[in-house]
Amino acid sequence: MNCQVHRLPELETATSGTREALQAIIHTILFIRSPGPVAPYDVQCESFQLTYTRIATDADSPPIVNNNRTSSSRTSSSLSSSPRQFHYKQQHQQFQKQQQQHPSSYHKSDLDRKVDDSIETFLRTLTPIGPELMAGNLGISFFERRTKNKLFGLVNQEEKVVWEQWILRVVVNNTPRPMGEDEASVIERQRIQDTAEGMLQAVLLKVFELAGSETDHIPPVMYEFEINDAKKADDRDEVYSRVSNLPALINLGS
Repeated sequence: MNCQVHRLPELETATSGTREALQAIIHTILFIRSPGPVAPYDVQCESFQLTYTRIATDADSPPIVNNNRTSSSRTSSSLSSSPRQFHYKQQHQQFQKQQQQHPSSYHKSDLDRKVDDSIETFLRTLTPIGPELMAGNLGISFFERRTKNKLFGLVNQEEKVVWEQWILRVVVNNTPRPMGEDEASVIERQRIQDTAEGMLQAVLLKVFELAGSETDHIPPVMYEFEINDAKKADDRDEVYSRVSNLPALINLGS
């Protein structure tokens, strides 16, 4: 089985919003790729003006069924300011309708703990790529377990067969945000916020685009997922690229 690899746009966020942004992306992918029907649950981000849909768990309030304008109006308030964002809302509602037939087989203590623990583990693997910048590649893999016969069928060995992988380049910006109330500080804080929200929306748009483009590779059996640090061979090239684009601090030619 060939593994389908999806590379998402780079996400750069401030330290304070990194965990929530990763939760939004991971839970969106898990909701879309859930093995079987699940109940949707809308989550309003605290750090971003954005709503995403995740798999509902027993600890969540009853899932919202989109037969009224409650959920759609809340989503449109943050995602319909442009044709591109309106397209995101349409895809968001389309996948939500496809998944709202039966409750999920995951529990909050299982799914949320696995996602949150994986995020914490991934953040510890980030490496410096510049002043106040840390980066890494987050990988989400879907796989099925198969039993393989060896030694004339006398030995059974289980193997993991990965059929899809999502790779996200994550850059965490630790630059202190201006805290003053002067006009320049307010404008800079808003610029940082708008940039991060724009990058997060671009990633989620790409998730919906890629998820619906090809589905023939999805196996018709129960499968699992894992989240890890997806090392790439070109990490060093990306570091050199960022360093080479930094403004010159010393003009050696003068």
